[in-house]
Amino acid sequence: MDRDFLIDLFADFGPVTIRKMFSGFGISADGTNFALALRSGLYFRADEQSIPQFEAEGSKPFQYQTRAKTVTVNSYWELPARLFDDSEDLSVWARTALAAAQRAALKKRPKARKAVAKKAAVKKPAAKKAPAKKTAVAKTKKKSAKRKPVSSRA
Repeated sequence: MDRDFLIDLFADFGPVTIRKMFSGFGISADGTNFALALRSGLYFRADEQSIPQFEAEGSKPFQYQTRAKTVTVNSYWELPARLFDDSEDLSVWARTALAAAQRAALKKRPKARKAVAKKAAVKKPAAKKAPAKKTAVAKTKKKSAKRKPVSSRA
């Protein structure tokens, strides 16, 4: 899938931002990423509210292979193939995916605030400063202070 195809695909949904991501593109609206376009297909963000809709269509979650195992990402599900020909229905699914992504972002925010609050509450004691190194000027002043004044005898 190329960028122009994706722009046309989401025309009924509204303006989207398409950015390079991994081996494809990340698709976002209003600053929230809700879809991934990869070599293997188009995946929409899903959660406990929308996963049954994907399962009813026979879709599967995004998966990728590592050397050791297959990783399943349950937060992104493959878009049913029939939606590529139905832009109105695709825009409904895209709104559902955007809503799922926004709900997920809201769930993450309180945890981040708690972590910041914990960091602010646990302050490290101030580190002791190491003694300053003597500079050439300071050394000269010290030497001249040690010298006794020379008196002139006539």
